[in-house]
Amino acid sequence: ATDKLVTALSSKPHYWNSTLDLSAVQEMLPLRLKTYVHTEAVQAALAKYKERKMPMPSKRRSVLVHSSVETYTPPVMHLFCLTGVPVNSRVSSKIQQLLNTLKRPKRPPLKEFFVDDFEELLEVQQPDPNQPKPEGNQMSVLKGEPLGVVTNWPPSLLAALQRWGTTQPKSPCLTALDTTGKAIYTLTYGKLWSRSLKLAYTLLNKLTTRNEPLLKPGDRVALVFPNSDPVMFMVAFYGCLLAELIPVPIEVPLTRKDAGSQQIGFLLGSCGVTLALTTDACQKGLPKAQTGEVVTFKGWPRLIWFVIDGKHLAKPAKDWHPQVRDASAEIAYIEYKTSKEGSTVGITISHASMLAHCHALTQACGYSEAETLTNVLDFKRDAGLWHGVLTVSLRPEVICPCASSSEALTVAIRRPPELGGPPPGKAVLSMNCLSFGVIRVDTEEKLSILTVQDVGQIMPGANVCVVKVDGTPYLCKADEVGEICVNSGATGMAYFGLLGITKNVISSVTGLLGFVGPDYLVFVVGKLDGLMTVSGRRHNADDVVATALAVEPMKFVYRGRIAVFSVTVLHDDRIVLVAEQRPDASEEDSFQWMSRVLQAIDSIHQVGVYCLALVPANTLPKAPLGGIHVSETKQRFLEGALHPCNVLMCPHTCVTNLPKPRQKQPDVGPASMIVGNLVAGKRIAQASGRDVTQLEDNDQARKFLYLADVLQWRAQTTPDHPLFLLLNSKGTVTSTASCIQLHKRAERVAVALMEKGRLNVGDHVALVYPPGVDLIATFYGCLYAGCIPITVRPPHPQNLATTLPTVKMIVEVSKSACILTTQVIMKLLKSKEAAAAVDIKTWPTILDTDDMPKKKLANIFRPASPDMLAYLDFSVSTTGILAGVKMSHAATSALCRSIKLQCELYPSRQIAICLDPYCGLGFALWCLCSVYSGHQSILVPPLELESNVSLWLSAVSQYKVRVTFCSYSVMEMCTKGLGTQTDMLRVINLSCVRTCMVVAEERPRITLTQSFSKLFKDLGLSARAVSTTFGCRVNVAICLQGTAGPDPTTVYVDMRALRHDRVRLVERGSPHSLPLMESGKILPGVKVIIAHTETKGPLGDSHLGEIWVSSPHNATGYYTVYGEEALHADHFTARLSFGDTQTIWARTGYLGFLRRTELTDASGERHDALYVVGSLDETLELRGMRYHPIDIETSVIRAHKSIAECAVFTWTNLLVVVVELEGSEQEALDLVALVTNVVLEEHYLIVGVVVIVDPGVIPINSRGEKQRMHLRDGFLADQLDPIYVAYNM
Repeated sequence: ATDKLVTALSSKPHYWNSTLDLSAVQEMLPLRLKTYVHTEAVQAALAKYKERKMPMPSKRRSVLVHSSVETYTPPVMHLFCLTGVPVNSRVSSKIQQLLNTLKRPKRPPLKEFFVDDFEELLEVQQPDPNQPKPEGNQMSVLKGEPLGVVTNWPPSLLAALQRWGTTQPKSPCLTALDTTGKAIYTLTYGKLWSRSLKLAYTLLNKLTTRNEPLLKPGDRVALVFPNSDPVMFMVAFYGCLLAELIPVPIEVPLTRKDAGSQQIGFLLGSCGVTLALTTDACQKGLPKAQTGEVVTFKGWPRLIWFVIDGKHLAKPAKDWHPQVRDASAEIAYIEYKTSKEGSTVGITISHASMLAHCHALTQACGYSEAETLTNVLDFKRDAGLWHGVLTVSLRPEVICPCASSSEALTVAIRRPPELGGPPPGKAVLSMNCLSFGVIRVDTEEKLSILTVQDVGQIMPGANVCVVKVDGTPYLCKADEVGEICVNSGATGMAYFGLLGITKNVISSVTGLLGFVGPDYLVFVVGKLDGLMTVSGRRHNADDVVATALAVEPMKFVYRGRIAVFSVTVLHDDRIVLVAEQRPDASEEDSFQWMSRVLQAIDSIHQVGVYCLALVPANTLPKAPLGGIHVSETKQRFLEGALHPCNVLMCPHTCVTNLPKPRQKQPDVGPASMIVGNLVAGKRIAQASGRDVTQLEDNDQARKFLYLADVLQWRAQTTPDHPLFLLLNSKGTVTSTASCIQLHKRAERVAVALMEKGRLNVGDHVALVYPPGVDLIATFYGCLYAGCIPITVRPPHPQNLATTLPTVKMIVEVSKSACILTTQVIMKLLKSKEAAAAVDIKTWPTILDTDDMPKKKLANIFRPASPDMLAYLDFSVSTTGILAGVKMSHAATSALCRSIKLQCELYPSRQIAICLDPYCGLGFALWCLCSVYSGHQSILVPPLELESNVSLWLSAVSQYKVRVTFCSYSVMEMCTKGLGTQTDMLRVINLSCVRTCMVVAEERPRITLTQSFSKLFKDLGLSARAVSTTFGCRVNVAICLQGTAGPDPTTVYVDMRALRHDRVRLVERGSPHSLPLMESGKILPGVKVIIAHTETKGPLGDSHLGEIWVSSPHNATGYYTVYGEEALHADHFTARLSFGDTQTIWARTGYLGFLRRTELTDASGERHDALYVVGSLDETLELRGMRYHPIDIETSVIRAHKSIAECAVFTWTNLLVVVVELEGSEQEALDLVALVTNVVLEEHYLIVGVVVIVDPGVIPINSRGEKQRMHLRDGFLADQLDPIYVAYNM
């Protein structure tokens, strides 16, 4: 429909034959003919490589049943973590292989330059002083021969059609051939003219909408014709031109989601297309909706489909004649073009350009009347639309390429020998020099050469120049490669509807890269669309494809289907190669082939491949003519929708522009730091909660020094006052305890301990109970008997193998002389199943407390001093350390007192607790605070939420609770489980809640708390109500929001500065910003200071350091079995190295900072906010910087919708990323590249290993914290049963 006819109509009639199997022919006739890098060259290059053993990725071969993560057993460890010992397993040996390959770094040495700690400057690739540079003279503009003057030239293409259609109606215009070469149909000029007239008349006069004509001159119309029907396409094209409509030829959409179809739809929408012309056969083949109409394709406007077969066309009225005007600058047709990124634009061609193009082609090719032209190109666009190659007989000089582009139409073409053009040219060029844009002739013996043939001479009447690709488009030198630009009357006019781009580029661009050689022959070496600029060097996608194919030509890659493109990661192009592997290829074959391809490309192009992915046969998106749709492939790669079956990432060799590793500066002394802060006008970062001595009668505090005394006092003064109320999953009360009931049960337990257990004062007792009132009663029973209680989570009956060893370890490490438990758990501890997991003969005395005699205790034990041990608090930290801390009676009562004051707890209050009662603040709230303050606690065991997610919130609503506590795992269950059911929860009213506190020992999870607040806002939950607490092993409650005081504040800090242990406050939404929420208010009686992690000197306001705490309720020390207190003495008895050196502090092991805000607290002072950044033990030291795992994990989780959870850890300086895949296993390998990309982009780190596992494999403790060290041990012991493990080279 196009200028193809250029030739046809400009002279006299001649045949134009169109064959159908375009894809096959396209491969025979590439844009440029070049002797591609030969297979022999590639094999020779590979021969230089010795076989390097690379670790092969491992795929899952068996699916094992995963154990419960809630109850993951820590390895045997006490206070300090054992170093990871490599296990003789498949995984660790592969990592070792990987480390061996990394010992030969390929990256160039980093240039020396000063790096401010605040800024991480990416390494800028410095130009090689020895690289080739262009040396020729600046080229001048090349002028084509002038267009000849022809006297009888038709004034327009339509006039030419009218002339031949009326004067020589029987002359054949076009013959269509089938795939065997047999003629199907011959269209004469007469038929073309009469049918085009009919179509033009029908379009303008017979198509109406609401009695108005559907189309008016200048409207755009889509032409949708298959490649097998050039006849109907030609009729439609000229019919539109006669009706003064603008045809927009497009491909036939095969499915609702064809590759690139959405962008075509966008073009049709922007062109305002409402009508599509097609044939009857084509229309029947289009996908249909249930109504029988053609479906609306994704991204397309609503179209009316009109079939142009003869029976649908009306005969023109006798008085109707089309206007056949002279060629003008108005739009004749719009041709679509897809860019490198996949966006589609429409290029407008005017009537005058069409005519001038026909004139130039006829002159250049020496066309004359009645010649036959064979066209095997796509006749809907580009060169196929304009003409084909002249064939007389296939002499060698006849087969020659021409160069064309959608914007400039034909750029250059070989002249027929009879017109006296120069002989064909051939250039053998150095590929290395070409990568620098320089032309250097080389010898054919070399491996890395490119042989190119000329594309002929420039068109008559045209001016051509070669301009620089980068920067200002100056003219190139004679030996420099640039973009070929054309200026003539026969080029496109504009990008339809895109004025800005048109002004900048359309006038002359071709998108072709090349140079002008001897005899003014034009050489094309590539397309801008296939250009990849890596570290300042330019590589052509076609060349890389040729090298890859030459490794094992056609044996491995399915039908030679390979796509090469670049993606931008960390401010540079990275080469990605995607190929379809043969269906019969084994995994070993695949890996072997990938390794060889990497070596070949490295040897021939001197460039690294960032990612090499293999997909199953026939799965890559196809272009309309059967090739690979590269931009759609790239899009799928970036979206994680490619579904490869094998993938190999090589970031270690490719990424050479990482910031310089941070050098540790010589430490500034603590005194200098204080002076520096004073000079800068910054105060020392120190803050404290309210002063308890001024808050209430200290006599009461002295009276409440021992919790056992408090319980007895309450049993005497308010015996029937309810203290505890336990709910089951249905929300019904299963047990309660008033003051007197709890006292009596405690007495019975104390009697049993002394009589049955024969225990002495000071003996340790393990309490192994499910969450409930029994646990509380036995705790006070131990205090009454003078024993030291240790609360232990009971083993999981379905998962004894992993949960029972933890119980055994705590019992042994705590030196428990007796175990108190229920009859059910007692049987479980002594069962055969338990014997398989632990040595059941070594249990201490086990007593069940289900049926105890009602005996009164003769005398209740009273400690000699408040500093005596009250209980032990054991917990497994996220780094896998089992640590028990000692809590004295004084610390216990001080803790209860602080919480009472902060939350305003009195006997008339009710609070709801949905926490595990075994350690930390959860234990204190569950077992201690009600007895001390007298309020009623509604106890909701978190395990019950698994069968009824709304249990906790229903209880809060039902009892109109003002203060409630939960854990992150509870909040997450509610957010995920009730997110879609808020309408069904209308009975719940949360407007009573003043404060809902998440008990945590980590940085506040601001995303989770915000989504929880937003989700339950409709149920009356105040946005101000949700806050977090902060505690740790040395002090279980440092911060807690409570009921008074200013709302928690949020600040945004620069994540890059945090890596350097700096705090830089930034605006919300700025790049690399990280939101940090204050962890509640500092509790009464608690003092906090920020100290330098190494010098132990005090730091200034808004400086990052370790949080130190001084408080009456600090724990008194670690309880360990082998007396390693010396190692950790300074955790509890640390002193500042400068300033206030007298105060004794406890080191929390957490990084954070204090910041004075503009808010005022209850006392009228300015409020100091404490921000927790993360645990020091968990931080990763990489490239001289400190990373917090949660920041990397947050980035990874955002990378793909199917990543449910993520955890990171290091092993021998390699960053290992474990991701849980929530989706089909075919998505597993998509995640490898996405994870690698996002960690590089956002954290400047190279991922060493990516492990894809099933949901639930990452172990999480009862507080909802990830147990990364358990995961690491499981990975090294090859116990994760991964779906896929990728080792990045």
